[in-house]
Amino acid sequence: MPSTLTLAPVVPSAAAEQVRAEVREFLAAELAAGTFTTHVDTWLSGVDPAFSRKLGERGWLGMTWPRRYGGHERTAMERYAVTEELLAAGAPVAAHWIADRQSGPNLLRYGTEAQRAEILPRIAAGECYFVIGMSEPDSGSDLASIRTRATRNGDGDWVVNGAKVWTSNAHTSHYAITLVRTSPADPAHRHAGLSQLLVDLSLPGITVNPIRILDGGHHFNEVVFDDVVVPGDMLLGEEGNGWHQVTAELAFERSGPERFLSTYPLIAEFARRVADSGDPAQLATLGRVSARLLALRQLSLRIAGALDRGELPDIPAALVKDVGTTFEADVIDEVRRAVDVPASLDSPDPLGRALAEAQLHAPGYTLRGGTNEILRGIVARGLGLR
Repeated sequence: MPSTLTLAPVVPSAAAEQVRAEVREFLAAELAAGTFTTHVDTWLSGVDPAFSRKLGERGWLGMTWPRRYGGHERTAMERYAVTEELLAAGAPVAAHWIADRQSGPNLLRYGTEAQRAEILPRIAAGECYFVIGMSEPDSGSDLASIRTRATRNGDGDWVVNGAKVWTSNAHTSHYAITLVRTSPADPAHRHAGLSQLLVDLSLPGITVNPIRILDGGHHFNEVVFDDVVVPGDMLLGEEGNGWHQVTAELAFERSGPERFLSTYPLIAEFARRVADSGDPAQLATLGRVSARLLALRQLSLRIAGALDRGELPDIPAALVKDVGTTFEADVIDEVRRAVDVPASLDSPDPLGRALAEAQLHAPGYTLRGGTNEILRGIVARGLGLR
């Protein structure tokens, strides 16, 4: 019997395989030229605007968007092939990732014509970057409890006060789609009174404070808003409809291949080691990891197919994020048990370097995009279990 988690299988298209081959050829040339080196978790930590502009020039950003907004009117499956190849190569895609993955689709769905015409062509060109302004210092993963507030002034503009955390790459981005409270909180209707604003991160009153991860890297931030005046026409969608809009947006955020490929460069290095050794225990580990990876890929592909059909598969998307990010962390333990290799960022062994990077980035895998507890609650509600 069909359920909320039932999704139709997808058939690979010739167009998707063609663009996949083109991306592989491009990446091989870039690696050979030394313009980037492979790293773990580059969709959040690999900021390289020049690389993003190259992707824009080749038509690999804004792929599914209408041509009048700088897009290329290709399918979600073709876009999936591009993103999968970029992630597998550990390419530096963090600058444009959020804008291309979810901010652009959010503007297409809820933006005004002026907002779309001004911003979308710049995203598709790889020249305009976005961050997600949802989580707050005292709210955890409970977005309904946010306290960042926006009120209208006498000119009809919005005055924003509050703070957001875990805003990846806010120090290198241009806009934040920021969830704010525009009406007083109502305990009986916790999701009411929320709205989204398009906030230019260069506006006076905005302070970006770094939150460094274990390896000293900087992509997380705290963004503080102190009487920031946002033009009145930068409301995204309808005032008070923020909760519904955020829920729809998260379907794009949680279902993509980045939710289980952050540690793929580690798997690839491990596979090369196993191929050389032929060790039965290591081969068994590689088989176990590969089976889980392929199962996750099938679910993620089916969600891409559902998005192509105009569906909103938010429940399966939450499942991909929960199971996928758990898998990313499990890969580290599997490799550590299978091979005796010191994990170090300075190791001459590429497997040792990849293992160190994966370990140091691991605390963020299940945190970003909603914790596993929140995701399991969403799945349980979708299945009618709570």
